[in-house]
Amino acid sequence: SKTYADGTEALSGIGLSVRQGEIVALIGGSGCGKTTLLRLIAGLDQASRGSVQVDGEAIRAPHPSVGVVFQEPRLLPWLDVAGNVGFGLAALPRSERRSRVAHALERVGLTEHAGRWPRELSGGQQQRVAIARALVQGAKLVLADEPIASLDPKSSKRVMDTLVTMSRDHGIALVVSLHQVDYATAYFDRVIAMNAGRVVFDGPASRIDAAFRLMAQGKHIGK
Repeated sequence: SKTYADGTEALSGIGLSVRQGEIVALIGGSGCGKTTLLRLIAGLDQASRGSVQVDGEAIRAPHPSVGVVFQEPRLLPWLDVAGNVGFGLAALPRSERRSRVAHALERVGLTEHAGRWPRELSGGQQQRVAIARALVQGAKLVLADEPIASLDPKSSKRVMDTLVTMSRDHGIALVVSLHQVDYATAYFDRVIAMNAGRVVFDGPASRIDAAFRLMAQGKHIGK
C-alpha cells in the first residue's frame, strides 16, 4: 500500500507475484496507480505498508535486478548510443563493458547505431536504446511504463516486439503498463487491471473484456 503525506491513498492492498519469464500487461485509466506501483517495484519510491522482493531480496532502492524503461527514453544527449547503454557499468572492466553493450545493442537491432547521438535517432530507436540500457545490467525483471505512448503504430510494434523478444530469449519477467489494449492479447500472457489504486482483475490476457467490465465497476475477480 502507498499513502502520501497529504493522506492520499495511491495504492491499497496490492498483492502480486510475477514468475520468471512471464509477460504481464498492467492496464487502467490515468491516475489508477499504475505508475506508482511500478515506481515501488523499481525502488524509486517506498511502500507505506508491505514490501517488494525479487528472488526473496527486498527492493528498497534502484537495483540491478530490476530494469526500467520509462515513457520517455531519457537518454543523455552528451553520450552516444553505446555510452548511454553502458552508462551504469562504469565499475566493470572496459572489455566486459564493451562486450555487454555490444550484445545488448545486437539484441535490440541497433549495432550499427552504436556511435550515433540520441538526437540522430527516431523516437522508436531511442526507446530501443532505453531497452538495451535496461537489458545490459543483467536484470531479472524489466518494468516498462507506457513505453509506446508517444510512438506511431510502426514504431510501437517494433518496440513491443523488442521487449517481448528480450523477455522470451533471456527468461526475463516483463511488466508493461499501457493504454493501447489491443496489444494485450497479442503480446501478453497475463493482464492485471487497476482502478482507484486497487487490482480489480488478474488473469489471462484472453479475458481482457472481463478486465474492462470490472475496471468500470470497480470490482475484483480472481483468475
